[in-house]
Amino acid sequence: MTRTVAIIPARGGSKQVPGKNLRRIGGLPLVERAVRAAAAASGIDLVVVSTDDAEIAAVAAAAGARVITRPAEISGDTASSESAVLHALDELESEDVRVGTVVFMQATSPFIPTSGLDEAVELISSGRFDSVFSAHETYGFLWRRDEDGAAEAINHDASHRPRRQDREPHYLETGAFYAFGAAGFRAAGHRFFGRIGIVEVPEQTAVEIDDAQQLAMAAAVADLIDRPSGDRIDVRAVVTDFDGVHTDDTALVDSEGREHVRVSREDGMGVSLLRRAGIPMLILSTEVNPVVRARADKLKVPVLHGIDDKAAALTAWAAEQGIALGDVAYLGNDVNDLGAMRIVGWPVAVGNAHPAVREQARIVLNRNGGQGAVRELVERVLPR
Repeated sequence: MTRTVAIIPARGGSKQVPGKNLRRIGGLPLVERAVRAAAAASGIDLVVVSTDDAEIAAVAAAAGARVITRPAEISGDTASSESAVLHALDELESEDVRVGTVVFMQATSPFIPTSGLDEAVELISSGRFDSVFSAHETYGFLWRRDEDGAAEAINHDASHRPRRQDREPHYLETGAFYAFGAAGFRAAGHRFFGRIGIVEVPEQTAVEIDDAQQLAMAAAVADLIDRPSGDRIDVRAVVTDFDGVHTDDTALVDSEGREHVRVSREDGMGVSLLRRAGIPMLILSTEVNPVVRARADKLKVPVLHGIDDKAAALTAWAAEQGIALGDVAYLGNDVNDLGAMRIVGWPVAVGNAHPAVREQARIVLNRNGGQGAVRELVERVLPR
């Protein structure tokens, strides 16, 4: 029986954005986002990442992909994606994996819709098309410059400006994914051959990252695009910072130098609900302050304070609990939370978090620290 295989080429080198395939969008490395999208497609049997980079390989493997090491001769700037796909097919078939349909995916497209992947597989496996690609509908008027720099209309008559509803739509290739029969691809040596079909995807998913500006734009809209897929945060443990998360990041200091902070009773109820559900929680704080311990005791939650290396402390605690870091949500607000956020499956930021924390986060909450952010996170963790 032949299999449907997703192949994701992901080189380590990138001149425009160093380490591009490992840069995080919505809290996840780009290569992991691609692996997750492919794994969620019901029509894909195996997800493969072709790479020359050990760190990319480790991230891909942890996400559940089969890693194929790409030779140096097809890993440079001038190497084609087709060469990586052909090499991966050769490797798989040398292991007796019979590939019928290939879904070629680009990790630099962070918002690949799983429904589009399933449609692509069905169009190829049914024999309706030999190759297909993702595209979104556009009614834009396209122009080009001639040799003298003058504008020339391409897809319309410049003297006639019909209304949108009277114009024929065109389709702009997104570069996110392609699908084709493996045998036809080998014969053609290219992703487009035979009868070519289009898989229409929402325009908002058509983000392709080639430079730092596009990376920043993708990070800015990730929460808006990702959230419709579900508000649920599926984890086995919750870890939070204290200042700026349980508090509004301000403090009152009395004449004796004692600090007083403002907390949310709503957060307290949320922690109580989490505790009743049997989901472990930990407070990690850099501060050594009695108020942190007092609040943790009130919430009946363990606390580690005076912690400079939050990532190391979190790793040790998760190991003691027997919980994988990928099953942990960490809620932070400032740059000293970044180390911990990078190692968990669900890095989460309060609504008024530092920009670097918001960029690292997989989800940015609506509520600010000390104003119900912890309760909002708890409600998204607890089963409904």
